[in-house]
Amino acid sequence: MDPSMDTWDLSSPLISLWINRFYIYLGFAVSISLWICVQIVIKTQGRNLQEKSVPKAAQDLMTNGYVSLQEKDVFVSGVKIFYGSQTGTAKGFATVLAEAVTSLDLPVAIINLKEYDPDDHLIEEVTSKNVCVFLVATYTDGLPTESAEWFCKWLEEAAIDFRFGKTYLKGMRYAVFGLGNSAYASHFNKVGKNVDKWLWMLGAHRVMSRGEGDCDVVKSKHGSIEADFRAWKTKFISQLQALQKGERKKSCGGHCKKGKCESHQRGSEEREEGSHEQDELHHRDTEEEEPFESSSEEEFGGKDHQSLNSIVDVEDLGKIMDHVKKEKREKEQREEKSGLFRNMGRNEDGEIRAMITPALREALTKQGYQLIGSHSGVKLCRWTKSMLRGRGGCYKHTFYGIESHRCMETTPSLACANKCVFCWRHHTNPVGTEWRWKMDQPEMILKEAIENHQNMIKQFKGVPGVKAERFEEGMTVKHCALSLVGEPIMYPEINRFLKLLHQCKISSFLVTNAQFPAEIRNLEPVTQLYVSVDASTKDSLKKIDRPLFKDFWRRFLDSLKALAVKQQRTVYRLTLVKAWNVDELQAYAQLVSLGNPDFIEVKGVTYCGESSASSLTMAHVPWHEEVVQFVCELVDLIPDYEIACEHEHSNCLLIAHKKFKIGGEWWTWIDYNRFQELIQEYEDSSGSKTFSAKDYMARTPHWALFGANERGFDPKDTRHQRKNKSKAISGC
Repeated sequence: MDPSMDTWDLSSPLISLWINRFYIYLGFAVSISLWICVQIVIKTQGRNLQEKSVPKAAQDLMTNGYVSLQEKDVFVSGVKIFYGSQTGTAKGFATVLAEAVTSLDLPVAIINLKEYDPDDHLIEEVTSKNVCVFLVATYTDGLPTESAEWFCKWLEEAAIDFRFGKTYLKGMRYAVFGLGNSAYASHFNKVGKNVDKWLWMLGAHRVMSRGEGDCDVVKSKHGSIEADFRAWKTKFISQLQALQKGERKKSCGGHCKKGKCESHQRGSEEREEGSHEQDELHHRDTEEEEPFESSSEEEFGGKDHQSLNSIVDVEDLGKIMDHVKKEKREKEQREEKSGLFRNMGRNEDGEIRAMITPALREALTKQGYQLIGSHSGVKLCRWTKSMLRGRGGCYKHTFYGIESHRCMETTPSLACANKCVFCWRHHTNPVGTEWRWKMDQPEMILKEAIENHQNMIKQFKGVPGVKAERFEEGMTVKHCALSLVGEPIMYPEINRFLKLLHQCKISSFLVTNAQFPAEIRNLEPVTQLYVSVDASTKDSLKKIDRPLFKDFWRRFLDSLKALAVKQQRTVYRLTLVKAWNVDELQAYAQLVSLGNPDFIEVKGVTYCGESSASSLTMAHVPWHEEVVQFVCELVDLIPDYEIACEHEHSNCLLIAHKKFKIGGEWWTWIDYNRFQELIQEYEDSSGSKTFSAKDYMARTPHWALFGANERGFDPKDTRHQRKNKSKAISGC
């Protein structure tokens, strides 16, 4: 046999393997992949079985042959107990509760609400994983105790302030126990109910239903207020233990929305805290007790009306339709009758009507107004509060030197002739084109306005952060901003009111909506007169201001012409609304030449929250950079003006006439003492000795100028920004 053939026969299998090596590699790869998949499935199933059989907090993870202990999840990091007490009962309950919490090996802190600043620290509870307990007593006439007064006032205002929003305290967990006496049925545990409601409105999560202690041993559920607290404390400790384990018990006090609540279901649901956040708001109505209660009659319109979902007998259908038609006829007759009296400005008894109706009084009181007489009001500006605490003043402080903590914001007329889309009060105030209501005397309005303003300032005595010297200064009103809701120039005695202000050495800043040109011409001198220029064309003005006058555009232009002949300081106030009035630069320039104002304030619109009365959304609010760009482009079209000042915090800039730039320095501030001297000379001369805007101007400080590093914030104060401010909301 040929030796070469023997060699070939022996090597032929190896050659075959070499030729088919690709398929061999592929087979090995597929086999290994299948083996890995099988191992993964086996380990996954084993892990799932382990998780079901062993508590999650005690599971061990097997990784690469090594055993590593999982870090224990912390669902509750501690408990903070806040108390507001007058006689010491709530403080004693706080001590007892703290001892019970300590037995669970949880850190606990007892905090007197008098020493607590919610503006600085309450937001910290959103991410702290603490459970906050509020033990609050109701004192005389349903008011909070002195120690809890500031906290309750701050919380109430935050709950209705659109700047905070419905998710401001989202993530915070709380429980409330109120102390009261059912002998005073009209305001039994009112403070506890309010604190519970306001926290809920701000997005905080209630871990259990509110407890109510009753000092009346006869009506107390457990025989005494101490027993009421012990019963509530037991439930709270049980709930706290469940929260420690990551469980989420649901409890209900029986006053849930429409009487429906899933909390009547037994057992507890084990969920990780992180998974709660995504669906928290979606389940708030069903998982938490609502702070609002309603009867079946209130919800369904009365006991005589059958539900739309109920079964109606055909024989009764005719009776129901007759009843509905009868009600409709009666309603139309009532509206016709009331409309007749409304046009006459009188009520059904033939008397002149008061502007403030009971419904309007309730709505404005909830918004923080102190109402005066039958048509006036006063309110504490948030910048007044800010400057009392050394946290900066409003843009008028930056532009004109107003001391914000000494400024009273008021109006002698809550009525208005416009229904602006950005109205801060969502049109809760009355509207009209002429005065047709009862009229109060200006002396009474001013006296009560100052008294109410001072009473609101007094509430800040002892509040954390309030500067003593500014508190004392704030008790003396130095400036009056007639720029609250409504149209102050509608008040028939507006000139007498202005004179009274000046006699009290109070400067006057009056804002009008440019619909009353005759009244503007007849107006006595004011420190500074504003006209709102919310749009520059007829169509956009109608869309934004929604005026009641049919000849609104003629009135608007006549008002600007009337402004041009005023000798004292005049201002155009432009409010920018994206997609509505920011592209009308040339038209704005023409309006400037018509009224020739001393100053032009340009600010971004303030979003006031959702309202059926307005279609305004956050998409309409311009960024500060967009406002700056608009102002720069507008100044290019009006050669007699330049950008003078900026207040970034209010998203606002000031354009000033060049006559206020002397020697290269701006003089936009006001010499208020000099103004009072000039107005006194004017009055003494019966109006013959006039004066102009340049006669009482003052030099503008460097920090207030446009382009300064401070961006309009007074360096004497400390700027404060909320820690969870995720989006910039313009406004002042």
